[in-house]
Amino acid sequence: MSIFTEAEARTLLEKVVKLSKADECTATLSGSINGNIRFALNNVSTSGIVDDADLAVQVAFGNRVGVATINEFDDDALERVVRRAEDLARLAPENPEFMPAIEKQTYKPSNTFSEATAAITPEYRAKVAADSIAPCRADKLTAAGFLEDGQSFVAFANSKGNFGYQRATNFDYTCTVRTDDGRGSGWVGRNLKSAGDFKVDSDVRTAMRKATESAEAKALEPGKYTVILEPAAAAGLISFMMNFFDARQADEGRSFLSKKGGGNKLGEQVYDPRVNIVADPWDERAAVMPWDGEGLPREKMAVVENGKIAALRYSRYWAKKQGKRAVGTPGNLLMAGGDKSTAELIKGTQKGILVTRTWYIRLVDPQTVLLTGLTRDGTFYIENGVIKHPVKNFRFNESPVIMLNNIEELGKPVRVAGDESSFVMMIPPMKLRDFTFTSLSDAV
Repeated sequence: MSIFTEAEARTLLEKVVKLSKADECTATLSGSINGNIRFALNNVSTSGIVDDADLAVQVAFGNRVGVATINEFDDDALERVVRRAEDLARLAPENPEFMPAIEKQTYKPSNTFSEATAAITPEYRAKVAADSIAPCRADKLTAAGFLEDGQSFVAFANSKGNFGYQRATNFDYTCTVRTDDGRGSGWVGRNLKSAGDFKVDSDVRTAMRKATESAEAKALEPGKYTVILEPAAAAGLISFMMNFFDARQADEGRSFLSKKGGGNKLGEQVYDPRVNIVADPWDERAAVMPWDGEGLPREKMAVVENGKIAALRYSRYWAKKQGKRAVGTPGNLLMAGGDKSTAELIKGTQKGILVTRTWYIRLVDPQTVLLTGLTRDGTFYIENGVIKHPVKNFRFNESPVIMLNNIEELGKPVRVAGDESSFVMMIPPMKLRDFTFTSLSDAV
């Protein structure tokens, strides 16, 4: 049994907490049923279902902490895991930044569960793979992709009476389509709550079209160009940047949000005034758990407001040290945009480059969030509002901070998963000026 009901989880967790002889105890129970299917070279290669549940017990004697985990739940096993955590705590060095378990909280549930996704069967996954492969095979194209779906729950309780429980589902699909000669490549990805919103036929056709149309790529000189980043391409850079919104990093001079002379840039203008990013665990487009990893309640909050830094992430320790109120770490990021699709942004572009996807992104300079990476799976030259021809892929050196100061237009946000973080994101396609391409890449 990997999906516990709320009553079953509460009973087990309360039993664990009562077993502990430590000064405090926090027990977290989580479980999931995850299914997947993988295909490559127009054939299914692997498929499976993973069914698992785990219990983590954290105890503290003073500020000495021990953690132990187990995946069996009879009375003897529960006793063992608690004693193991206590033994480790007694051996652990004192933690000068120790924070005690949080007090009892009230959590407002968020809509993270989809019956349609939870009901997915192996037959459904096989049909998704078949519907991805068949049109590619018919057009002499080669498909490779991965579908992963699942349902899960998380529950926790501590010795101060706090308790939380909620279920969730996930659905992630990606498909790369290549021409038979390997010269053209197209890609599509979907991150959804509900499988009912998935349309494999139209998605795979998008990847097929890009693969076919990118086969005769021409070389352009590296330099600064107006670009249209599709949402998945923009998300890779923006999600990387959001990792630097930690208040301690900024206060200690280790972030682009550090202020010269000390402190941080909270409240300062950092981006174009059109940049607005909020976190909202209850937003139906991208709902997430109403608490963070420590059990702190999340809140709806502005992160960037009209280009100004509206909030930084404070750990409980750093919030106490700085005299701030600790708030749950955001689990989603919702960026505002306009009403136009990527195609409509292209129509309004005299000259530019369309980027389907960014890949292999690495940090060059944390003080400016200068990133380097590659375009891939469909890069095209735009002229007079139409795609003129495909171009060879580029390596770019660009900071998302500078990028978000060079906005020409934002399109309609869509749901994507951030590549370098656990955020669920709503990101618009972006038309940007002076995006820096530094060299060519022969990879497709």
